[in-house]
Amino acid sequence: MALINSTYGKGRVRIMRVKRDTARHEVRELSVKTLLTGGFDRVFTDADNSAALCTDTVKNITWIVARENVGLDSELYGKALAQKFLDAYPQVETVTVISEETKWTRMVVDGEEQDHGFILDANGKPTVTVEATRAGMAVTSGLSGFTFMKSTESGWDKFFKDEYTTLAETRDRIAATAMEARWRWSRDPADYAAANALILKTMLKVFVSTYSESVQDSLYRMGMAALDAVPELIDIHMACPNKHYVPINLKPFGMDYDNMVLLPTDEPHGQIECTVGRD
Repeated sequence: MALINSTYGKGRVRIMRVKRDTARHEVRELSVKTLLTGGFDRVFTDADNSAALCTDTVKNITWIVARENVGLDSELYGKALAQKFLDAYPQVETVTVISEETKWTRMVVDGEEQDHGFILDANGKPTVTVEATRAGMAVTSGLSGFTFMKSTESGWDKFFKDEYTTLAETRDRIAATAMEARWRWSRDPADYAAANALILKTMLKVFVSTYSESVQDSLYRMGMAALDAVPELIDIHMACPNKHYVPINLKPFGMDYDNMVLLPTDEPHGQIECTVGRD
């Protein structure tokens, strides 16, 4: 028997970075996991810790690089953190940095954005994964649990039917999902934050402004539009579980179903996933 693979590091290292070089502050709150692979097999197989970094050291370096880079977007911070380990420790061969952001948006008072007041944005968490070796780095950005819906302009009909099919066709239903999405970069855009915002804006425009023949139909067209809008993207993967809204039977009370009172449920849910990339 043999050790097939191994990795280790530090997870849930929490950081709030505050860029305060002007009166208008910027805040970025992250939870970071950093994993290392390389010359560490003997730590597992031979009780030999001589090459092993303490996971506490991994935490300290995560904080130090944050202090050195308070203003960087999460993608560039992740690259700087990975590079620190590659530069400092020859026994490290691969660094994986995974970050999840808690989003804060500017408080608006009397129509004016505040310089140092913020409100928690609870809809989804931006994510970044950096895979780094001495040969290069790969960056993936994304969103976890980003929830959106439209109350009409969505249908599901003309589908395959057999003796097991009970679902009725419809041309008017609510479409809602909590999306997990990630997109890979071929190179750094001029501004990661602006590019990520444009990707989301573009996808939501397609979703809300065009009729959806299915979640599959919408996802494909959303991905195509994102690739058109941001040339630095390699591909985009979307996983969208349906959030169902089931008609409530009010006929016993003399009321017809009018698509206005429904029962929210997400168990069980349809799971629709696709990856859209360049040819």
